[in-house]
Amino acid sequence: MSITKTKLWRVQAEEPQALASELTEAAALLRNGGLVAFPTETVYGLGADARNTSAVQGIFTAKGRPSDNPLIVHIAHVSQADGLVKPYPPIAEQLMERFWPGPLTIVLPVREGKLSTLVTAGLSTVGIRMPDHPAALALIEQAGCPVAAPSANRSGRPSPTLAKHVLEDLGGSIDGIVDGGATGVGLESTVVELADDLTIRILRPGGITQEDLRAAFPHAVIESADASEADNAPRSPGMKYTHYAPRGELTLVQGEPDQVTAYIRAQVAKSKNSGESAGVLAFEERIASYEGDLVLSCGSEASLEEAAHRLYAALREFDAASIQRIWAECGPEHGIGEALMNRMAKASGNRIVRL
Repeated sequence: MSITKTKLWRVQAEEPQALASELTEAAALLRNGGLVAFPTETVYGLGADARNTSAVQGIFTAKGRPSDNPLIVHIAHVSQADGLVKPYPPIAEQLMERFWPGPLTIVLPVREGKLSTLVTAGLSTVGIRMPDHPAALALIEQAGCPVAAPSANRSGRPSPTLAKHVLEDLGGSIDGIVDGGATGVGLESTVVELADDLTIRILRPGGITQEDLRAAFPHAVIESADASEADNAPRSPGMKYTHYAPRGELTLVQGEPDQVTAYIRAQVAKSKNSGESAGVLAFEERIASYEGDLVLSCGSEASLEEAAHRLYAALREFDAASIQRIWAECGPEHGIGEALMNRMAKASGNRIVRL
């Protein structure tokens, strides 16, 4: 793949007809085997025609992504899913009706020959989702193909929530970027599989929380995949590899707020004494307690949605400032806090100090 310049399309419209005219070139590139990054309500995705093995291989090459890590396929209409997967149980249809478009990926048995085997990493299943973003839906519909799209970053790096993040990581390696401004949720979609018609297993937490699923399906069993399952072939992105990591060493600190604050302050002082640059990622309620080369707020502890929205951009700010050691406060793990802590743990390589 020889790409010398990545084209940028800035979209302003939200009406489908206006968006279609703005995205004609980007859709044609996708349709003809190109790589196009685009915004979703979660993070920016790097898209390719999911049926085109050469195009899908381009995703793995551009990202430096391991080939056994499956890709999620994005669609614009439920009818597209029907042509890609085998007949699914009623609970899958109910999940689609309740949460699509939105940040929920459903793993279903794939129809043979309908998608590149690179998309499924050789598995008999595929993750399907319908993004809740007007530009994403317009692009997929106009391209006329199912779009395989992992996050549009170099593999292992913090996921992109702005078009400039995509350009930093993949500029010159992909054909184009649709710039639709900042993404909303800020964390990747929830991925679920259906053990049976009464059991929803969460493979990766995300914007649709366990509480959301329980409220929508009070008679279903909602469970999380065992962490040890990631040692086998991952059935979902985010199950096996270290992801989302800043270049500096990130350590999470968990415990009572006063203990956490005292510990982080002591570690920052040690780093500065040893000549290492030190950063802190903390909740707004305690941000004034810290000093360091770069101290960033992830928002209020009472609004974990804001922390989720800010996380990846904050990790990239530490990179931009060349911070060598980073300490971050852990937050509560209810609601979207479960997904937030999942991403932070992976970003730190599970380097967690429990006080």
